[in-house]
Amino acid sequence: MLRALFFVICSLALLVVHRAPAVAEQELTIGSPAPSLDIEHWIQDGNGFFKPVKKFKKDKVYVVEFWATWCGPCIMSMPHLAETQKKYRGRGVQIISISDESLDEVESLLSQEHPQAGKGKGAPAAGSTFADITSAYCLTTDPDRSVHESYMEAANQNGIPTSFIVGKSGQVEWIGHPMEMDAPLEAVVEDTWDRVKFKKQFQSAAEFETNMQKLSMLAGAGKFDDAIAFAEAQIKKSKADELDEMVIQWTDIRFSLMISTGNITDDVVTYYRDHINTMKDNPIQLAQFGYSLYDAFQQGGDLGPLDTDVIKAITASSDKAPADAVPFLQNTIAQLFAADGQLEKAIEAQKKAVDAADERQKRRLVPFLESLQGKLAKEKKARDDK
Repeated sequence: MLRALFFVICSLALLVVHRAPAVAEQELTIGSPAPSLDIEHWIQDGNGFFKPVKKFKKDKVYVVEFWATWCGPCIMSMPHLAETQKKYRGRGVQIISISDESLDEVESLLSQEHPQAGKGKGAPAAGSTFADITSAYCLTTDPDRSVHESYMEAANQNGIPTSFIVGKSGQVEWIGHPMEMDAPLEAVVEDTWDRVKFKKQFQSAAEFETNMQKLSMLAGAGKFDDAIAFAEAQIKKSKADELDEMVIQWTDIRFSLMISTGNITDDVVTYYRDHINTMKDNPIQLAQFGYSLYDAFQQGGDLGPLDTDVIKAITASSDKAPADAVPFLQNTIAQLFAADGQLEKAIEAQKKAVDAADERQKRRLVPFLESLQGKLAKEKKARDDK
């Protein structure tokens, strides 16, 4: 679905890249020797199972993770880190989670109940505190930021949580979000990890972010032809480097830019019709795609025949949708009919959306219905006045 919706990001004239830029050559990257740790405060130690670490031992695997008390995603990652540590407790893996806050700030958090406690299957037990959950692994804080500098800053990583997997040879094997490290960690532990392959992927992702900034500047300046040419150049480069995922992403960007500039060629229509076909049995995905098409239309894009194609696909698959999805589906159909200038059909669909909606949804849907009715009344009046 990300592929199908990706063009929304790039169809805006003022394109913004939300991820952190990789602007400088990294001092620390995949394959680099992992810097030693000089952590001031070791708060949790796996209930006595682990010792403080300065230098990494051969044939051991470490996860060095950076977090903060104010970071919501860090907080949400804690139960997963705990379960991961329990899984690998006897397999030579030690998780070390590092904040750069004061000891008081971190300790004041520990007595509080974790927000996921008692929230369903797989969640920590009701009443579980931060101290209970993090007791499985090493929770630390390093207020002088020395480890933050040697890892996060050296690797040009600006967002947390971020984890570094340090392998059995003391080298950095993987860098990323802790919720995404399961497969890499297992491969590192089992000695099946392809560090060379991942380094290539990691570097291409950093280059992608930098190139997205360049593309943003071109699109923001209204230089869409140059932006499209830039995307085409990146497609060729990614193919030459055998980076299939990058080829997919840059191809999505190229076609989305073409839609946003009204350049609806046969290739564009074929490309998005293929997307529509892959979603033909999923009305929710189709509606999400249709919603993004309407967004592109609002930004001045030309949808060509695609609005009609999506309407037909949603209608054909609507029997597969749950009842509570009807307002979303019909609202999307109404938007696409409106984009095509078919106001009467748009009003009909939006009425169905309102009729199927709850009171909260109706407050959002009714204004669009009234807007459509107002436009239709103006059109009829204009025709009558002629």
